[in-house]
Amino acid sequence: MRLSKVFKRVLTAGLVVAMALGVVGCGEEGAKEQFVNIATGGTAGTYYPIGGAIAEVLNKDIKGMNASAQSTGASIANINMLKDEQVDLAIVQNDITYYAINGKEMFADKVNNLKGIASLYPETCQFVTLESSGIKSIDELKGKKVAVGASGSGAEANARQILQAYGISYDDIDEQFLSFAEGANALKDGNVDAAFLTAGYPTASVQDIASQNKIRLLPVDDQHALALSVDYPFYTKVTIPAGVYQGFDEEVQSVSVMAILVATDRVDKDKGYAITKTIFSNLDKIAAAHSAAKNITKDGATKGMDFIQMNEGAQKYFKE
Repeated sequence: MRLSKVFKRVLTAGLVVAMALGVVGCGEEGAKEQFVNIATGGTAGTYYPIGGAIAEVLNKDIKGMNASAQSTGASIANINMLKDEQVDLAIVQNDITYYAINGKEMFADKVNNLKGIASLYPETCQFVTLESSGIKSIDELKGKKVAVGASGSGAEANARQILQAYGISYDDIDEQFLSFAEGANALKDGNVDAAFLTAGYPTASVQDIASQNKIRLLPVDDQHALALSVDYPFYTKVTIPAGVYQGFDEEVQSVSVMAILVATDRVDKDKGYAITKTIFSNLDKIAAAHSAAKNITKDGATKGMDFIQMNEGAQKYFKE
């Protein structure tokens, strides 16, 4: 009887200790572990390697962080994943974000749970034609066959808006709804007179055309860039340096949209601050992942983001 009582006491004490340890262990793990999913783009694009590098520095520098980059269909898909709270962060174009917040273009309804973290790098609007076409300005596209981007895409909206700034509608051109890969092939084959894309330069598709044909980029001058930014606040001015593309040695003015990092409103002030500080303390590591990331700077970290409410923590970091 005595042995049985002693055994019961020992067993009970052991269970209490085990449960206590279990609770402490779970509490510590819960406090430490922070899962962050980052929506990027296709594995062959720019967003995926940059998103992967961001995840890597977050995991290295923030205690308990478990960040991962997901390959996705890029900006439009990423906004929908943020809306549905499937991811915490996403790299998106700022124009697509503007449409989402305001319920325009490809978004019938407003998306209300988005907060800005930082502006990353420019994605430049490029009208490309062959030198042999004789076309030197956007004005001269009237009556021409122009590849304007895939129907319903962000690039197609950019093309339409820039043409509109020049007083050109689709009634004035023979618009071809082609992705830039398709448009590039059509330009090489002589089936279109110009092709449009939105991408960081130098763009592989344009480099491919320039390796076989003498090309020309059509400028967006200051007057038309200003008119665009009044109607569409996500556009910023940019200068494409001479020699970016083989055989084309002229500096060209244009406009760009920005690749930006956006969070859901579930990312609180403290997490937003830690994420932002970590990214901008590790720009060299992120730049090593893709050449486009070399354009990420603290000075340009809020460029093209006037229309979006910033995460409080990100805002705090930039004010410092």
